[in-house]
Amino acid sequence: MIIGLVAGICLPGLAAAMAPFLPEMVAILIVITAFRIGAKGAFGALSDLRWSLPAVIVLQVCLPLTLAVLLWLAGLLHSPLALALVLAASAPTISGGASLAIILRHDPARMMQILVLGTAIFPLTVMIVLHFVPLVGAPGHLVEVGLRALATIVGAAMVGFGLRRLLLPNPNVDQTRAMDGAAVLFFAIIVIGLMVALGPALKVDPGTALLWVLAAFCLSFGLQAVTVAVLASGPLAHVAGPLALAAGNRNIALFLVALPSDIMAPIMIFVACWQLPMYLTPILLAGLYRLVPTHE
Repeated sequence: MIIGLVAGICLPGLAAAMAPFLPEMVAILIVITAFRIGAKGAFGALSDLRWSLPAVIVLQVCLPLTLAVLLWLAGLLHSPLALALVLAASAPTISGGASLAIILRHDPARMMQILVLGTAIFPLTVMIVLHFVPLVGAPGHLVEVGLRALATIVGAAMVGFGLRRLLLPNPNVDQTRAMDGAAVLFFAIIVIGLMVALGPALKVDPGTALLWVLAAFCLSFGLQAVTVAVLASGPLAHVAGPLALAAGNRNIALFLVALPSDIMAPIMIFVACWQLPMYLTPILLAGLYRLVPTHE
């Protein structure tokens, strides 16, 4: 995963060549992850909605609104930084979240549940946020993008579930480990294309680029640490790991196709910087995730 990050920064030509194919690569990653988990594990019992739905609403509505209030009190609400942070906090979790869970020995099926549910209600939750925090326009376009993202995720997952049922309904331990390896490897390859804006920014204005990096780490790692601290000793301790991963690893890339380029241009550097804490989470926060129950 570190090799993927370094390649994305040091090989801008390769990153630029991969960037146009990111939607297709993300869809393939979902297929691989769904194949690894299987339909039964991904959707679980209907009773999961008792904790998953409130959790997703807190993550995608309450959290960004709270963040917006804090930014407003600091006089920063209309800055590019505020736009980046609020959009990141409003987004559903990343498609590669299950891969992070696998690496950290937490339940990838829970991550798939949070991903599907969070993406399903994203058009509604983002409208609520933007009603109170009118940073951007075109709400109808956001709804369209959210529905398209949901269709892509569900469609790719169904392909993966179908292939699993057809080809490997009852994998053994070695086969499961091989599937874990394939999911993590492809997750690491995708980051090369996502880093397309960071390499040039480091050359042109390294000081400003590093400030954006710091903001990304503070938001991502801060959300993960707070989530673990709040849930580790409570009734949701068994899902504290997946929820912490979902809290700090968000799919801000959804907004790249939802918002006008003139709105997104000032924060493209943040989109690239946002990949750093996400891909370094398994290395830098491994100790944090040992504080909560893991998935056996």
